[in-house]
Amino acid sequence: MELGEILGKIEASRDDIVDTMCGMISIPAISPEVGGNGEAARADYLMGKLEGFDSVQRIDVPHFDDPTIMRPNILAKKNGKKRGTVWIIAHTDTVPAGDLDKWETDPFTGVYRDGRVYGRGTEDNGQSVISSIFASKFIEKGALEGMSLGIALVADEEMASSMGICHLIDENCFDPADIFVVPDWGSPGGSCIEVNEKSLIWLRFDIEGRACHASTPDKGANALRAGCRLMGGVLKDLEHRFGDSDQIFTPPVSSFEPTKCTVASENVNTVPGEWSFNIDARVLPKYDLDDVLAAAQRIGSTVAKETGAVIKVSEVQRHVSGGSSSVDSPAYKALSDAVESVTGRAPRAVGVGGATCANFFRQKGYDAYVWQTGGGTLHAPNEYVEIDNLLTDTKVFATLFYNLCVKGRAAIRICRVRPIRGMAAGVMSRR
Repeated sequence: MELGEILGKIEASRDDIVDTMCGMISIPAISPEVGGNGEAARADYLMGKLEGFDSVQRIDVPHFDDPTIMRPNILAKKNGKKRGTVWIIAHTDTVPAGDLDKWETDPFTGVYRDGRVYGRGTEDNGQSVISSIFASKFIEKGALEGMSLGIALVADEEMASSMGICHLIDENCFDPADIFVVPDWGSPGGSCIEVNEKSLIWLRFDIEGRACHASTPDKGANALRAGCRLMGGVLKDLEHRFGDSDQIFTPPVSSFEPTKCTVASENVNTVPGEWSFNIDARVLPKYDLDDVLAAAQRIGSTVAKETGAVIKVSEVQRHVSGGSSSVDSPAYKALSDAVESVTGRAPRAVGVGGATCANFFRQKGYDAYVWQTGGGTLHAPNEYVEIDNLLTDTKVFATLFYNLCVKGRAAIRICRVRPIRGMAAGVMSRR
């Protein structure tokens, strides 16, 4: 089957693509760490959609906190004659829906309307799960003269990936000759290929004061007041201390965003005795995350002395940047050519805040590339995917598979192993 015929079949599959997306989104896949049951039911659904492969392997990893809950990873391949596999890697888990009052539809019922499918996880990362399945659907096994074709549907990406892509890498499920495409970040029209990610560190700040009646604040120690002072001081210091810019990244500077916090008080007339908040920091690779943590702890000690509160600053999680993937590799050129062939524009290389599964490959010295179209509604209320974007992605990945796997047009060199600068790669922790 020629490429034009494959792309035509993809275009004719619009209704099937919509139905498959709606079916998948209607099966929640939220981590047990944030109140969900994991991805097992969604994996069952997707296993039923993986037809025509030479092999479909399901790797269930016991949840670290509750071994009765399995976190499933799926590897599906069509075998080629040359060494190496072209992998499209997508994650099946999602974040929680958040405030349900802000949703116009049920976040866990896929709703198709006006060219979009709405629901939690449609863009992140359902768009990529569905595009990878349909990109491989019309390429017949036994007809691959080049590399093998593979799709990996992985668990646990929204938390730390330890039971997902990190487990698969540690179990040597991939080969140095493989190509890794991770569609977990998108740009309008697919105009950019992400080749680098910032380091990530999540910080938690616990403030302990002394509760009392709000009419007699002198009898207590307001944890919220101390916490607000702490937050302002930490943000000002970190933004100044780690304030350099790098124009390859979007945005070009490190970011330090306060996010999750606890309820300080259930009623208005009580001075809170305890309060906690978190900061999500995305840090340019030039900086050491230990320095970020140390700076936050110093501010915590200062505010503790000034307010009398007991303050603890701790690390929740970190991902160290694995550095930049090569823009001169045959893999980058093959992906860029496929994007240009379908969209009519040559993409440019960029860096982002991360963190995606691609960074774990880079930490091991492999090149990995992040690309898809769209971007903008992930983790937000009324998240949606544009079906036109999904079809574009599907055609780009089918073109990549066709060129490298069916025709074997590119001579892909073995991935180089790059030294990892700074701290040990893949360091992460959980509360």
